Order: sequence, then structure tokens, then C-alpha cells
Amino acid sequence: MIDLQQLVRTNIRALISDVDAKTEQTERDAQHIMLDANENPYNKPLNRYPSDNQAAVKEELAKLRGVTHREIFLSNGSTEAIDMCFRIFCQPKIDNVVAIEPTCQLYRHFAKLNDVEYRPVLLDDSFQLSATKLLKACDRHTKLIWLCSPNSPSGNTLNIIEVEKLLKAFNGIVVIDEAYTDFSRLPAFRERLSEFPNMIVLNTFSKAWANAAIRLGVVYAQEAIIDIFKKVSNPYPINKLTQEQALDVLKHRYDIEDWIKILLLERKRMMLAFESLACCEKVYPSNANFFLAKMKDAQSVYNYLCQKGIKVRNCSNLSLCNNCLRITIGAKAENAEILGILRYYKPTK
Repeated sequence: MIDLQQLVRTNIRALISDVDAKTEQTERDAQHIMLDANENPYNKPLNRYPSDNQAAVKEELAKLRGVTHREIFLSNGSTEAIDMCFRIFCQPKIDNVVAIEPTCQLYRHFAKLNDVEYRPVLLDDSFQLSATKLLKACDRHTKLIWLCSPNSPSGNTLNIIEVEKLLKAFNGIVVIDEAYTDFSRLPAFRERLSEFPNMIVLNTFSKAWANAAIRLGVVYAQEAIIDIFKKVSNPYPINKLTQEQALDVLKHRYDIEDWIKILLLERKRMMLAFESLACCEKVYPSNANFFLAKMKDAQSVYNYLCQKGIKVRNCSNLSLCNNCLRITIGAKAENAEILGILRYYKPTK
């Protein structure tokens, strides 16, 4: 069992106590006249602050994901949730975090931003983790272990048994970023909240749900952790327009499932086609809406595609990714265009 209070930063514990001591306010939506927040009475309904607890969105998400609304926190994109993990649990200049390498670069970015030591642990050549290696990198000041599954830029799902070992052996918080899990047919860890009190799972509306513009992230965890997120979040954190769009897309989730099916078919087609390209050496397995391809000269291919108005991600500067490009699965016409262009590619001498 973890001691959640001891994991939380001292100043955050004090803040939570202050919030607990306050009298719980009545839900504003139930009031007839609201003269408490210095709002303008005109331009309804946008004159009022949005719902502070996003109850409607959480209820729909809870039904879809098989959790309770008390196990959900909504953030302004996953980026805010990542930052909040550091701000809640990591004391600057004292604590540290451990992460797989290579992975999403935002974890390192927010570690630097919060002045927290970041300890990367290299994956093997198949982009798989070793729980033993990650745990060896930890010490008494390690508060978080960062995992991304399916991982970016590699696209593969992390070994479930190794992740379970971490969750059971680590006395801090294990954060599992499942931004791409809807593109995988493997079980998601968000379905196992009851098993692991030290687990935080991140999701987003930006990938499978095709709503990157509304900047909505989702945190799943046991209620004790979610309560901390709620108490340290900004007032009225999710704007009304974002909540309305989220509700609309949740009502049309069968459209999302159709899009995912199409993207998975396109992923298979694109990966097979890339393997046959003269400029490509290897295509790595993927459970995401992208794949990693090792090229003979990644920079040359990247420059060639840019000249043709096509942007992919050059990952050559990342560990284990020398001469690798990450290609997102686009619409059928977009995929056909990049394949057609690459068939005419000739290496520069």
C-alpha cells in the first residue's frame, strides 16, 4: 500500500487541508439568481462561468470507459495533466522522476520546467522495457515513473507483465500515458483502476477522438488521487464550448469507431507499402495511429518530403531511432500521395 499523503508535496498537502476546511459551496447551476462571481448579466449563456465539475461530460465518459465519474479528472489537454503530476508530487531540486527512453518528450520538458531531475532508462532494441532496470534507477526521492503505451515514437504497446511488476513494486506513482490506446486491440490499464492505487492513466480527445482543437485531456485514477487533482486545479478549468463539443463527440462515438477501423486498415496498408520502398530499411510494429520506419537516409527523405509539402517527424536525434521517421496515418488520399511521391525518390549523392 502506498502512503499517498507522503508522496504529495508538503505545500500541496497544506493547500489540500485548506480546501478541506472550506464549506462546500452549493452547485451554482441550481441557483435562481447568481450575484456571487462578478459576472455580466448579459450575453447568455456565455456570460456565466462554466460548470466547475464538468459533471455531464464525466458521466458520459464513465459509462463509456467502465469507471465512475469520481475516477475522472478533465484537463486542458494531456499537457496540463502531465504538468500537474509534477506540481503535485515532485519537490523542485529534491525529487526525481524515472522514464523510459525513447518516449514522449513532454515528460522531459515538464521535468525541466518544474526543476525536477529526469532519469531516462533505455528500452531494448525492440522498444520494450525492463521493470528491473527502471526500479534500479529509482531512489527514495523518486516520485513518478513515466510510461507511454502505445509508446511514441516507436508505436508499440509496452509489455503488460513488466508494467504490472512496476505497479506492484514501486512505492511512488506510475503514470501510464494511453493517448493511443484506442488504436490498439490490447487491454487498457484504465480498465484496472481498482487494482492499483498508485496508478494514473492519461487519455486525450486529440487522437482517436479527432478533437485536438478542443484541448481536452482525461486523467483516470482512484478517487483519492482524483480528489487531489480537483483541489489543486484552476477554478472553472474546462471552458463551456469544450464541454459542449466533448458531449457531442461522445454522443457520436460510433462514428469514432468507424474512423478507427479505417485508420487501422490504412496503417496496415501504409506499413506494407513502406517496407517495399527502396529508401526504407525496416518498419517497426505499431499499435498506434502512426508507425516508425528506419530509412537509409532519413534526413534526405525528410527534406525531400518537405519540398513536396509533406511533413513527417524526423526522430533521428532520439535514442534507438537513428535514421528513423515517424509517419502519422492520414486520410486515404494523403497516404496515397506520400507513397506515390516516395516511389519517385532518388537519394542525393
